[in-house]
Amino acid sequence: MTRPVSSRPPAVKEWRLNLYLSEHDPDTTARIVLDTGDNVLESHAEARRSPYDPAMADIGDELAAGRALMAMGRLLLRAAAGDMKAIGATETETPAPLWPTQE
Repeated sequence: MTRPVSSRPPAVKEWRLNLYLSEHDPDTTARIVLDTGDNVLESHAEARRSPYDPAMADIGDELAAGRALMAMGRLLLRAAAGDMKAIGATETETPAPLWPTQE
């Protein structure tokens, strides 16, 4: 299938995301700042090492960063829902899951 010819170039946006990790054994904290150009969103998350586990900085970084990214995803979905409501979009009966359910 061919696409219609358009004289307008495709729109490209760039969002800046900064991820800051701070380690204070046994805690690791992640802070994410997302700058969309129009808005700035921020999320935080933590990971705590059990005193019985060996010190592995990478694991704490990965857990804290992953949790902060998931929190940022929820913030973005909430922002989109608010924007859709503001323009009068109808709500769906059930929210879409963040990941597929396992059978």
